[in-house]
Amino acid sequence: MEITERPIDTLLTVTPAAAVKIRELMADEPDGDTLVLRVAIQGGGCSGFQYGLGFDAQPAEGDHELVLEGVNVVVDQFSAPYLRGATIDFLSGLQESGFKIDNPNASSSCGCGHSFQVEDGVESEAASHGGGCGSGCSH
Repeated sequence: MEITERPIDTLLTVTPAAAVKIRELMADEPDGDTLVLRVAIQGGGCSGFQYGLGFDAQPAEGDHELVLEGVNVVVDQFSAPYLRGATIDFLSGLQESGFKIDNPNASSSCGCGHSFQVEDGVESEAASHGGGCGSGCSH
């Protein structure tokens, strides 16, 4: 798939603050200059789905490949419908610090903010991949 700087129908956005932190973390990795940031959703968490952010050596076949704020980002086809329009931010404050995903597809989130539910009809197939209330949120 072709890599685009800003897709017209935005799959995902990375804020400048998040991009700075991602690049810092990549720089700490031995092969950081060749890594991509993989953004995914997985069944689990206390609200049904949870977010996954991590580095990967390369995109997999079928991944959506984006360059956002200078960061190479990949999203698998399964996760894309759940993440469409989401924004990844990085907060560094006393009360909250870490990556935060603002997802317009989430109909509700658990207190820890790391898991979420979607409205019926938004690719409900993922619900069969595990998780339910109390299955991973310890915050």
